[in-house]
Amino acid sequence: MSDATAAAELRTRVQSWLADFESALAARDPARAAAMFAPESYWRDLVAFTWNIKTVEGRDGVADMLAACLDGTDPSGFRLTEDPVETDGVVEAWLAFETATGRGIGHLRLTGEGAWTLLTSLRELKGHEEPMRERRPKGVRHGVVKGRRSWREERELEAARLGVEEQPYVAVIGGGQGGIALGARLRQLGVPALVLERNDRPGDSWRKRYKSLCLHDPVWYDHLPYLPFPDNWPVFAPKDKIADWLEMYVRVMEVPYWTRANVTSASWDGDAKRWTVHVDRDGEPVVLTPRHLVFATGMSGKPNIPSFPGMDVFEGEQHHSSRHPGPDAYAGKRAVVIGSNNSAHDICAALWEHGADVTMVQRSSTHVVKSDSLMEIGLGALYSEEAVRNGITTDKADMIFASMPYRIMHRWQIPLYEKIKERDADFYARLEKAGFALDFGDDGSGLFMKYLRRGSGYYIDVGACDLVINGDIKLARGQVSHLTRDAVVLEDGTELPADLVVYATGYGSMNGWVADLVGQEMADKVGKCWGLGSDTTKDPGPWEGEQRNMWKPTQQEGLWFHGGNLHQSRHYSLYLALQLKARYEGIPTPVYSLQEVHHLS
Repeated sequence: MSDATAAAELRTRVQSWLADFESALAARDPARAAAMFAPESYWRDLVAFTWNIKTVEGRDGVADMLAACLDGTDPSGFRLTEDPVETDGVVEAWLAFETATGRGIGHLRLTGEGAWTLLTSLRELKGHEEPMRERRPKGVRHGVVKGRRSWREERELEAARLGVEEQPYVAVIGGGQGGIALGARLRQLGVPALVLERNDRPGDSWRKRYKSLCLHDPVWYDHLPYLPFPDNWPVFAPKDKIADWLEMYVRVMEVPYWTRANVTSASWDGDAKRWTVHVDRDGEPVVLTPRHLVFATGMSGKPNIPSFPGMDVFEGEQHHSSRHPGPDAYAGKRAVVIGSNNSAHDICAALWEHGADVTMVQRSSTHVVKSDSLMEIGLGALYSEEAVRNGITTDKADMIFASMPYRIMHRWQIPLYEKIKERDADFYARLEKAGFALDFGDDGSGLFMKYLRRGSGYYIDVGACDLVINGDIKLARGQVSHLTRDAVVLEDGTELPADLVVYATGYGSMNGWVADLVGQEMADKVGKCWGLGSDTTKDPGPWEGEQRNMWKPTQQEGLWFHGGNLHQSRHYSLYLALQLKARYEGIPTPVYSLQEVHHLS
């Protein structure tokens, strides 16, 4: 059979499946549509059908979702957007479709038993398309207009009114990459929104971190919406370069953004269906009354600062890694860094480079992967220059990643990390010989699953491991018992003399910020953020199938969470913005399967 004939047969097969699927949907026959899925199957929907971010599993899950959503969604127009391909008996196809309110794209994996995975994602709302390309604004009114205001004057007037004379529909707490990306999306969609940042300048959440901080993810993974990094941008951007880019991005994308705006409290009025948000804006009290409140306070939340006996008597300096100023002041000092993940390694290496005597305290095992191996084996197929040459744009890479159901994502990841183990066997042997406790996750699925399940427990090695291996960074293993006037003491009695203690002890759940600003009752109502319910270390069950509370409706009307790494901030900001836009325009948004709360924090 010729390649052309094989390709035509694949097209026909997928087109036939799509036609039959659409026919079943048009007939409002959930059982018939569900029967077109394999016994083991997964349908992940990003807002298009469910007004939620939801994965349903198996034919029963598909049937239940369709029974609830079909009438309101009224899907149609399923069609291929490029030729499908087949690998090892699995046909992969990209598709487009429409609903009553929007247009979407999707991805299908088809086997002999039916659909194995289906991804559907809403990309735009009908009648509310973003002003891009052929719809871009003209930017000028030609002719003579009496009393005309310039672009700058219009922007200054808008900025002066928003939050004072005119209330935002959405208030976003946190002006880091997440808040900025969402602010740009909402701006393009015409949703009155205001991003509130407590620092002096956009980008300060990066600028104020320890000076050696840089991105461990590559540039292709890290673009912001609308405005990708230029082709000469470094693969791993230093923190100050990222900070300057974010500051520039706020200006260029015209994101409504208040600096020195510290939110002191917020409360929900269930009768009026709006928030009251108290803001200290550069020393002046301001009250905002948005309909929606988004916590964009980072992937994790408040710093986890331990409470060890003796912290009050320790005479040296101590702080959480989020407050670490950098290594310059600690030459010749004895530094003890408690923790063994990314921040701990980065801080230890920088302190050693600047002449400190450094000890890392490892309290539990850590997953380590060398940066080069991660880039080539873990990310290269989707986020690399080679991927771009192969037609895998960042948006397409995001969609491929999104098409892999979390329930079975580890099946793709385990072989990659087995390959990495083999490639770097000598490195891992030397690290373990030095006494470092290694792991590859509970099931050997490595970094990405650890990140998605718990958001911690790993280090992308950019050189610090060699310092551990050769003893330049001293390694101590065990739990901390207490601090003395000048030392950290472990439970086995080991005493670590210290002039500086850095607590690289991670972060809590994002709903901790809700507890601080709205109250513990509200924090408990929405529950823990992040994690999948995988019943692995630090990700307790039951299985939830999506990131808890992220980018989707919560148990509290009008309260949302947005965060994650640059990839997630970019990708999921679209779906959060579309949900907010639909509500702003009065489009019905019946939410299917609102997430239950199983864990409070």
